[in-house]
Amino acid sequence: VMAAGVALVLALALWLLLPPVGVGVGGAGPPPIQDGEFTFLLPAGRKQCFYQSAPANASLEAEYQVIGGAGLDVDFTLESPQGVLLVSETRKADGVHTVEPTEAGDYRLCFDNSFSTISEKLVFFELIFDSLQDDEEVEGWAEAVEPEEMLDVKMEDIKESIETMRTRLERSIQLLTLLRALEARDRNLLEGNLERVNFWSAVNVAVLLLVAVLQLCTLKRFFQDKHSICA
Repeated sequence: VMAAGVALVLALALWLLLPPVGVGVGGAGPPPIQDGEFTFLLPAGRKQCFYQSAPANASLEAEYQVIGGAGLDVDFTLESPQGVLLVSETRKADGVHTVEPTEAGDYRLCFDNSFSTISEKLVFFELIFDSLQDDEEVEGWAEAVEPEEMLDVKMEDIKESIETMRTRLERSIQLLTLLRALEARDRNLLEGNLERVNFWSAVNVAVLLLVAVLQLCTLKRFFQDKHSICA
């Protein structure tokens, strides 16, 4: 019974890791849409757009962060494949938006920095897709790996546990990526503050030295004038 249970777990793990039947080289189905992340530099006074293909009846989560540049803000728009404006934000530092269910086609994401004439912006964004697996395919695999004898371990519980673990691992990777983006934004902000502090500290030191020299010259001239009067 234990050996059969281990074999069942291994078969389910392979099913979760391997691509579906019919998708691949020579397959009739389209390739799966993968999650993606991208960091780019948006020049001042410019607008840049990106296009992302999406399958039908899925879930698309778009998340962005402005991690560098003065003000840490940007305009953001998201349009459907039919050209319908889904999201429009003005001068935001970050945002998270979910489209569910999605339409088959190319979604358009635009980042606009035209309101800034001097400062360029460093922008990070991430796209996350999520879709339910085909129930018929799951049942087919279940029949293929189910042994003839009754097992103590329930197959549905094993599938649910493995799927939950995979979902949590994927979410952990997404959170780590988001934390890296936040860390980069905070580091850029701290470096900018450090440069400003160093600049104004140098200015204050220069002013103090100038005032000290002026006071010394004034006192010296005062005593020189008094000495000439007494003489």
